[in-house]
Amino acid sequence: MDNRFTDIIQLIKQSRTNAIKAVNAELINLYWNIGEHISKKIEQSEWGDSVVTELANFIQIQEPEIKGFSDKNIWRMKQFYETYKAFPKLSTLLREISWSHNLAIFSRCKTVEEREFYLKLAKKENYSFRELERQISASLFERTMIGNSKLSTALRETNHDLSNTFKDSYVFEFLNLPDLHSESDLQRGLIRQMKNFILELGKDFLFIGEEYKLQVGNSDFYIDLLFYHRGLQCLVAFELKADKFKPDHLGQLNFYLEALDRDVRKPNENPSIGVLLCKDKDSEVVEYALSRSLSPTMVSEYKTQLPDKKLLQQKLHELFDNETDEK
Repeated sequence: MDNRFTDIIQLIKQSRTNAIKAVNAELINLYWNIGEHISKKIEQSEWGDSVVTELANFIQIQEPEIKGFSDKNIWRMKQFYETYKAFPKLSTLLREISWSHNLAIFSRCKTVEEREFYLKLAKKENYSFRELERQISASLFERTMIGNSKLSTALRETNHDLSNTFKDSYVFEFLNLPDLHSESDLQRGLIRQMKNFILELGKDFLFIGEEYKLQVGNSDFYIDLLFYHRGLQCLVAFELKADKFKPDHLGQLNFYLEALDRDVRKPNENPSIGVLLCKDKDSEVVEYALSRSLSPTMVSEYKTQLPDKKLLQQKLHELFDNETDEK
């Protein structure tokens, strides 16, 4: 390849990307303005609800080559405007993702906090529409918010902003595992489905290896799964347990973190973080175990089926209520 012209290629690609973003932003502006116009006309009783169907028919007759203006889609434009009109701070985010991504978020999310979460995440992670749909179905918002409150004392005292990085529970429905399965089954499944696993973890996670070997003294030890997190600039060790959490599980993980920090971590990297993934856990037992842990660790459970969104929302409300009572 002639390296003289690589800079020109990059200019062309960047220009194309900018053009696509500009076209998308203009399209979102158009849908917003149409939604605003219709909403205000109906609010002022100048138009009735039937006007949307009449408008769709008029566009079809007058400009048959213009697509995307069915009565259903025009109603969505009106709903789009009415959903966000009171939240101008989200205006820029709306225009940085596609209309289909916006549709998924404002039609499926119930609160402004949840919508803002997915708007920011869709832009940051560059989710495809299918990936975004999966994350909403997997209740990523609720699981992440709960996870933010379940960090160990040592993790909270780090200098990192760990919000939205780790979850209280992870969902591996894509593995199709039976209820009774071994840690080896879980590990092999996650390796085979690494793309989906990374989607569930977050795209800042880079996979380093399975059964990562640590040599301490004359003995060899193996970390189930080792990752590197670009944002946190640290190693992240995942230990898998296909049973219920036990406090002694943390001792093994703490040992691995000590070995990583002494023998593997580079001078420019931050202290390693450990995540213990268990099939089940008792929250009170976890709280007691983590309260004395000096290592940056957290205990999460994994599910092999999509979670019950209503149950997670209830847990989230209870968590917020408890925090309010404590204040």
